[in-house]
Amino acid sequence: MKPELNEVLPVLPTGELVAFPGLVIPLLVSEGPAHDALRFAVENDLPVVVALTSAEGEHVPGDSLSKTAVWARVIASTSLPDHSLKVRLHIEGRVKIDEVVEEEPSLKVKVTELVPNSKTKISKSTEKVLQDAKANMLLLADYDSSIDDYLHPVERGLDPAEVADLIAASLSLSPEQALPILEEEGGVSRLKMVSELLIERLKMVSVAHQISGKANREIKAAEREQLLRLQLEMINEELGESEGQEVELKELTERLEKKKLPKVAQDEAEKQLRRLAKTHPDASEAGLLRTYLEWIIDLPWAKKSKDKIDLDLARSILDEDHFGLDKTKERILDFLGVLKLKKNHRGPILLLNGPPGVGKTSLGKSIARALGREFVRVSVGGLRDEAELRGHRRTYVGALPGRIIQSLKRAGTRNPVFMLDELDKIGSDFRGDPASVLLEVLDPEQNKSFEDLYLNLPFDLSEVLFIGTSNMTDSIPSPLLDRMEVLEISGYTGPEKLEIVRRYLLDRAKDANGLSDYEVECSDAAIKLLIRGYTKESGVRELSRVVSTLFRKVARGLAEGKPLPSEITPEFVETALGKRPYKSEFILSKDEVGVVTGLAWTSVGGETLIVEAAIMPGKGGLLLTGQQGEVMQESARAALTFVQEHSELFGIDPELFEKIKLHVHLPQGAVPKDGPSAGIAIATAMTSVLTGRPVSHKVAMTGEISLRGRVLEIGGLKEKSLAALRAGIEKVIIPKGNEDDLDDFPEYLKKKVSFLPVENAVEVVEISLGPKSSAVKQSTAKIAGKPAPTGAGAREIKGRKSSSRSKKKPAEK
Repeated sequence: MKPELNEVLPVLPTGELVAFPGLVIPLLVSEGPAHDALRFAVENDLPVVVALTSAEGEHVPGDSLSKTAVWARVIASTSLPDHSLKVRLHIEGRVKIDEVVEEEPSLKVKVTELVPNSKTKISKSTEKVLQDAKANMLLLADYDSSIDDYLHPVERGLDPAEVADLIAASLSLSPEQALPILEEEGGVSRLKMVSELLIERLKMVSVAHQISGKANREIKAAEREQLLRLQLEMINEELGESEGQEVELKELTERLEKKKLPKVAQDEAEKQLRRLAKTHPDASEAGLLRTYLEWIIDLPWAKKSKDKIDLDLARSILDEDHFGLDKTKERILDFLGVLKLKKNHRGPILLLNGPPGVGKTSLGKSIARALGREFVRVSVGGLRDEAELRGHRRTYVGALPGRIIQSLKRAGTRNPVFMLDELDKIGSDFRGDPASVLLEVLDPEQNKSFEDLYLNLPFDLSEVLFIGTSNMTDSIPSPLLDRMEVLEISGYTGPEKLEIVRRYLLDRAKDANGLSDYEVECSDAAIKLLIRGYTKESGVRELSRVVSTLFRKVARGLAEGKPLPSEITPEFVETALGKRPYKSEFILSKDEVGVVTGLAWTSVGGETLIVEAAIMPGKGGLLLTGQQGEVMQESARAALTFVQEHSELFGIDPELFEKIKLHVHLPQGAVPKDGPSAGIAIATAMTSVLTGRPVSHKVAMTGEISLRGRVLEIGGLKEKSLAALRAGIEKVIIPKGNEDDLDDFPEYLKKKVSFLPVENAVEVVEISLGPKSSAVKQSTAKIAGKPAPTGAGAREIKGRKSSSRSKKKPAEK
């Protein structure tokens, strides 16, 4: 140890100053313990100990000093007029504090010098570490010019400890980083520690330099763009074409203040308005924010129509817009009556189900007109993307709200009559299931807070009157169908169509074709020809097109200078429209064995369906042709089982079924047919051909058959009955379970057609079959290979037939 280090030395405590051997440090110290320590060192020509301390304030206890410190000589000192002391310290080496001798008025300690830096030979590995450290210092100097003063001493340095101290001093380390380096006695180890810190610093400054360079380039580009835009604004101001963003923001703010928004929507709108004010007006985000704010402001959050429900007025509106549909109108008036008594009534969602062209959509318009509400319509037919209803998130380019929110904006009120058209044709794929969105929309308990993905705000749909339409309910998901009250709308009858043409379609066609100023009459016979020969539908959509086509022919003739017809007759219709595309219903002209007139329902109304049966040699079995579906094929097998089980009752030899094969055919084989309602017709045709008894051509029938012969109820009876009327059928056999449906039939239909409700297929056979034909009897016997049974069986059926007819006489009346 040097002689002066054996003495008691003053201490200069520091909380931030990190000193390493070899440095010269200038200090300016005001009055206090540190001032006293330096003055004591100067007056007694003693070194001073520079030690790190964890204490704060002027009073520093001895136990807060770091055990490892450095010692320095005061190479220059100057007292200033304000009594502060300006000194320069040269850091000589490291010391270990052994004892704190004095704490007041300044700290004094005894120390032991640690091993000083020694210039010894170094190994190749140490040389590699030394050279890498020097190279990294040169790289760091490219980014940080503050270390330039250290480059030359580091490049000349040969001792690892000396180089480590220089590098550590240049890095401006924190006390936590510097203390471990001070405490490390080995020079090579110290150099490795410093090299790691040097590499970390080099990585940090290189990344910071890249970021700074990119930021500077962007700033320069932004400054250039701002300058150009400023020039453009000045040019626009000179031309008088600039209003500025402030005008737009002011306008949006005023509109927002006038709008009564829910708190959630108000807060979000104000937030986005603040963002817009901080965004450059020509930035892409500014356009998105403006569009979003305009959607929020334009939506009818609080605006709604005031209901003016007058049931008499509503009835007159429904009657004015639609002919017939009495049952449907009554159901609608019931709903409006409840809505009048209970203002906040959340009644069922209405589903108008029926064939095309019967006026489902126009019924929705009439309801809106009767309520005094706005009407909007959204067709969901073929919709496969649920985002079409719920909207897209604003992160997508070109995002917009869904059709629900768009329609409400178009309506301008929060309680319009909202029609969801073609619900039975909604689809789904990988983009989602739109029906699942409608589950929320059509549920009064959930639609109070419907959230569109674009708005991301709850919107109350509970006051919207939703009305759905469909052609059939089979394809509507059951959870969705469960949320709606189904109003069945049947097709129009012939007289109803005639009246619709008279009341609505003729005047509409005249106006559309420029004939409103001309007197053109149309005879009933011509209208009936249009209905039966040129259209085939349950509604009147095709009929409206045909009437319009007819009047276009009249308008063309008038334009060509031809005289205006005084009256449109059937002959004029056939001349103008050409050959009629639809023939009349197929009518049997005589009673035939094995040929039955059945009745079928299609999407365009009812039709007659001929069922033919024949027998041929074989070993039993059943052959079905005519594009029969699975359900109809099952009905045919059930009918055969019924006939076999009752063969003795009908006078059929049971062994006959093992020697023949039954063939059941439905003409028009190109048309697919399915359903169970042809069951009794097939059973009657089988019984007829097996017994040789012809079927009355004036009787038609419909009904499902069970294995025990029970006749089960079916659907579409009104349409089927109208088809029987068109075919000139006098009697229609129907299931007993459908007898109540007759109450809804028009009176003229019940007057012209006798309906015979039956419970068992045996009754059907007795009503529809005539006496046995001897020719058919001989043919059947020849096919079977033996004489057919005679006498008793026929007489027995005949007796039962008269008995059955006597029982059914009141029903025929």
